[in-house]
Amino acid sequence: MRHFLTLKDYTKDEILEILDLADEIKAQTKKGDLKLYLKDKTLAMIFEKSSTRTRVSFEVGISQLGGKALFLSSRDIQLGRGEPVKDTARVLGRMVDMIMARVYKQSDLEELAKFSGIPVINGLSDDFHPVQLMADLMTMREFGKDINSLKVAYIGDGNNMANSYILAASKLGFELRIATPKGYEPCDSVLNLAFDFAKESGAKILLSNTPQTAINEADVVVTDTWISMGQEEEKIKRVKDFNGFTIDRVLMSLAKSDAIFLHCLPAYRGYEVSEELFEAHADEIFSEAENRLHAQKAVMVWLYRRKDE
Repeated sequence: MRHFLTLKDYTKDEILEILDLADEIKAQTKKGDLKLYLKDKTLAMIFEKSSTRTRVSFEVGISQLGGKALFLSSRDIQLGRGEPVKDTARVLGRMVDMIMARVYKQSDLEELAKFSGIPVINGLSDDFHPVQLMADLMTMREFGKDINSLKVAYIGDGNNMANSYILAASKLGFELRIATPKGYEPCDSVLNLAFDFAKESGAKILLSNTPQTAINEADVVVTDTWISMGQEEEKIKRVKDFNGFTIDRVLMSLAKSDAIFLHCLPAYRGYEVSEELFEAHADEIFSEAENRLHAQKAVMVWLYRRKDE
């Protein structure tokens, strides 16, 4: 049984295979002849965290593929009243064909995968956001970037997006420069794992506390919110600590002249990105958002084809 919990579980060839499938599915969608790859299949969507793009993209995606989605907030199911995750997993595994969960704890996703007997997709956890990375990689290729020779600058918090970029780079072999304020670096366990993968892929993963160092001559520049869900009480401290990490026209000018800018949204202008820079790269950002729909359709189709492996 294959699941989509983090990119560490995937080879370079598998990631590229899913991206190629996403391109094919997007082309079919635009032409109006998308195949009903998941006709009459049912996706259970568990949401502990609120969402715009994750909910819409999965719900619309399974519908376009011929299936149905069930929205299950933690307030609406027994998980919210203390039912063990493994019991919810075993119930859903007998009633639906696939589970997508957007949760706090990565361990909950792992338990869903262990006990459900059906494919489980990580729609976001505090540790990883792999479906967003698939949309980001898809967008880079659409805008003419060669994944084999990429230099990506990630500037901001060493959060689930940073962790996911680290694993993507280590598997695909591109150069990743991460700049975070001191004390906000990505976790050591993810870095150590990625450094092991990088020995085979040839990836370069560089860490600094200086945005200018990371962004210099980058092909792709990426950021994320400084204050993720559950960190609202830290806002004042975080805004102070992240002073100097706002990506604006001046900072972006250090990247290559044809560099693209990506943001997984929601974007808070004046914090991680300036209004001017965001609007200058709006086409890239909203293409990235749209590609959540197509990349996730590809993930679902790819997983379902391999559900018996």
